Amino acid sequence: MAELAELHKKIERELAVGKEEDIAIIKLVEDLMEYGYHSRASDIHIDPELDKVRIRLRVDGVLQDAFVFPKKIQQEIITRIKVLSGLRTDEHQAAQDGRFRAAVADVGYVDVRVSIAPTYDGENAVMRILAEHSKILSLNDLGMNDRDFKCVKEAIRKPYGMILATGPTGSGKTTTLYTVIKELNTDEISIITIEDPIEYSIGGIDQIQVNPRTGLTFAAGLRSILRQDPNIIMVGEIRDEETAGIAVNAALTGHLMLSSIHTNNAATTLPRLMDMKIEPFLIASTVNVAIGQRLVRKICENCRIKKKMSEAEFKSLAGSLPPKLIGNHKEFYVGKGCLKCNNSGYYGRLGIYEVLSVDEEIRQAIMRRVNTDEINSIAVKNGMTTMMEDGFKKAIEGKTTIEEVLRVIHE
Repeated sequence: MAELAELHKKIERELAVGKEEDIAIIKLVEDLMEYGYHSRASDIHIDPELDKVRIRLRVDGVLQDAFVFPKKIQQEIITRIKVLSGLRTDEHQAAQDGRFRAAVADVGYVDVRVSIAPTYDGENAVMRILAEHSKILSLNDLGMNDRDFKCVKEAIRKPYGMILATGPTGSGKTTTLYTVIKELNTDEISIITIEDPIEYSIGGIDQIQVNPRTGLTFAAGLRSILRQDPNIIMVGEIRDEETAGIAVNAALTGHLMLSSIHTNNAATTLPRLMDMKIEPFLIASTVNVAIGQRLVRKICENCRIKKKMSEAEFKSLAGSLPPKLIGNHKEFYVGKGCLKCNNSGYYGRLGIYEVLSVDEEIRQAIMRRVNTDEINSIAVKNGMTTMMEDGFKKAIEGKTTIEEVLRVIHE
């Protein structure tokens, strides 16, 4: 943390040279990248305003203010980022996406994905840091409970079918899919992915980047992959009817298909495929498991303390959670804030999950075209732990706070 504080002071000193034209832009951008990395930020936001440039970092899923830069150096910073990313420096009215590798002292190089867009107050930039420290190495590291872990392990052992990760943007779906891919990656198996974008490079796997400008969409890429004799295919996201149809047919013809889909929970995944004009009998025949998930912030272990709820807090909580879940639990944990967690009380993130295994009863329900609530009820009756339950158990264990669980599930 002393290193981070020193980096912050260093950037402030660079900004305080006197005249804006004397600020060393190249050094400033380098130090900003290093500061973002050591802050464990997933994204650095450079947001122009009327009279200043606001720098924010997304740490553990939450945006926080970091610096205020002078308005006069806005364009120079954006131009420097464009040069690093190989983007057009003379284009100011169109959105541009790029990528570069940033040097970080004592670490080496980290991949950075860049998105630049024109706004009312000038061009902004968002830099996604694809850092090694954010990678998940095994299924055990995901933090699933024993039942969910067993369901996923059984699903990935099957030679064909679909494994779907579901949740909103930033809920860890891609990480889950990469983790499954790593688990399956052996010399005897051919794995091909099509992604938008490729977030991490994995050895021994053919990864294809979507490029709509050349006609390489998810659907077109998937058709091409099927001619390349793969055992396992990963499609970054099922976004439309065409991709959904090809993916289901691939799963039906002897391929193990991994993909993500945007729904609120695991049970909604199955009706969502029906909305994409996939016949119920095809869904029932191909989907092995649907993994619903969110990412919650972990309580900082350095400053974690027990906290007993007041009666008013308990009553308020009881109104947000099912009575059978909350029981008489009045003792939870919080982080009081320290230097390590930047006084937030949180440090790092972990997943909360619900894993819907498609058994015979669920298949029959799909064939009857039942709604999401009924599918969810059957899955819970057959042993599925909901995300709320999983989050509540992790709050009781002192891994996260109940406020954090409610925030991510209801946001």
